[in-house]
Amino acid sequence: MPAAIAQLEPFIPYIALGALALSLISVGYAITLTMRLKRLALGKNGSIEESIAILLRDSKDTKQFRTELEKYLKHAEARLRGSIQGVGMVRFNPFVSGQGGNQSFSCAFLDERGNGVVLSTLYARDRVGVYAKPVENGASSFELSGEEQEAIAKAKASVAQNKK
Repeated sequence: MPAAIAQLEPFIPYIALGALALSLISVGYAITLTMRLKRLALGKNGSIEESIAILLRDSKDTKQFRTELEKYLKHAEARLRGSIQGVGMVRFNPFVSGQGGNQSFSCAFLDERGNGVVLSTLYARDRVGVYAKPVENGASSFELSGEEQEAIAKAKASVAQNKK
C-alpha cells in the first residue's frame, strides 16, 4: 500500500459511514420530492404537464363564467333600476266638516330614477274617488295636491334609504 493510503486507513470506516449517511439523505430527499410532485399532479396520469393543462382549462372556464356573470349582473341592474324601489303613503281627511275621517290617502310608487305613479283616493260616505297621476323624475305634469307631493317626497326618501 502506498504511504498516503496507509495514513488514511484508520479513517476509512468514517469515510464509508459519511458516504452512507450522504446517500441516505439523498434517497430521503428524492422520496420527499417524489411525494410532493405526486401531490401537485392532477388527473389520471399524474404528470405535471397534465396538471398544467387541467389548470389552464379551469382558468378558461372561470374567465368565461365571469364574463357571463358580469353580463347577467348588468342586465339585472338595469331591470332593478326600473322596478319600484320607493313607496310613500299619506293618510288624510279632505273635508273641512270632518266627514270621512282619515280614510283618504295618497300613495306614491317610484323607481330609482324617480319615475312611477301617485295614486290618491278621496273617501266620503256616499262615494270614493280614485285618481292616478304619472310621475317622471320626481314630478308630475299634472297638478299635485299637498298630500300627493308629501307621498312623493316619502317615496324619494325610501328610494334613497334603499340605495344605502
